[in-house]
Amino acid sequence: MASEPLKTLFFPFEAEALPLPRKDAHVLFLGAEPGFRLPAGFDAALHLVQGFRPHFRALQAAGYTVAPRAEGSGFDAALVLAGRHRGQNELRIAEAIERVVPGGLIVVAGGKDDGIDSLRKRIDALVSLEAHLPKHHGVAFWFRRAGMDAARTLRAANPDLVVQGRFRTAPGMFSFDRIDAGSKLLAAHLPDNLGGNVADFCAGWGYLAAEVAERSKGLSALDLYEADFEALEAARINVHADPGPRFFWTDLLAEAVERRYDAIIMNPPFHSGRAAEPGIGADMIRAASKSLKPAGRLVMVANRQLPYEQVLAATFSSHVEVARDGMFKVFSARR
Repeated sequence: MASEPLKTLFFPFEAEALPLPRKDAHVLFLGAEPGFRLPAGFDAALHLVQGFRPHFRALQAAGYTVAPRAEGSGFDAALVLAGRHRGQNELRIAEAIERVVPGGLIVVAGGKDDGIDSLRKRIDALVSLEAHLPKHHGVAFWFRRAGMDAARTLRAANPDLVVQGRFRTAPGMFSFDRIDAGSKLLAAHLPDNLGGNVADFCAGWGYLAAEVAERSKGLSALDLYEADFEALEAARINVHADPGPRFFWTDLLAEAVERRYDAIIMNPPFHSGRAAEPGIGADMIRAASKSLKPAGRLVMVANRQLPYEQVLAATFSSHVEVARDGMFKVFSARR
């Protein structure tokens, strides 16, 4: 089922506030998510961009042309699905401006709870909006590309960041402007004797893997698995090890891990959108267990209130809580 913002994005075409694109038009769709329904007569070629691996795979399975990053230029129009991250939204709009033809239509939509009204006002201060239309608890607005000034302004307002003077990140990544407290607690309690084949599941932009690379002298391999394409690309810059680390853009809950590991470190997600879903973390624990060698070790961090002890007991021969603070707890488990 389509999310409300997806419905909002296509509503101006359904309501005939905007004409349908020509059949021979090429339309860029930034932030595309699965489940959208095209209005009747919307026959233009769509070029979807989605860097979150589960969404990417679902869109591919539905038969769409999809890439983790935008490619090419000269698009006749662009659709931008806005989310919760202000900087990421603004960068997507900048990219839309850069990749459409002069005069090309750019349609942006998002949910009211995600700040679409404030985004519309910020963009309205940079370009001349043609109109906006509320629907499905969201707002769609649109404008025509008149030049590159707005794109330059949006990019200047959202530069790549350097966290702690060494880690490159960008808006939209998990904890893009700081090292999150859970990962920091896990790093403080990493075993000193990690060695052999080691993996970082849910590696993000690479902080924990970089800590392992610095502290562990007996590494045979260091592999990073991450579902966010841009975060993994940042990790390629941030993580250095000998031998060189390997990077896997992977949906760990749906795609098989081929190599088996002596140790896995993990700070798993437990949200889907705004909703807490502890089942995601539980499934990540199961995936880690399957990917470990006999007697292999999992070291992970979780929010204190999440009941992961039961799944650890069911999937590992032993587990122990090795640290806890006001928000998080760290587990060590043996397969």
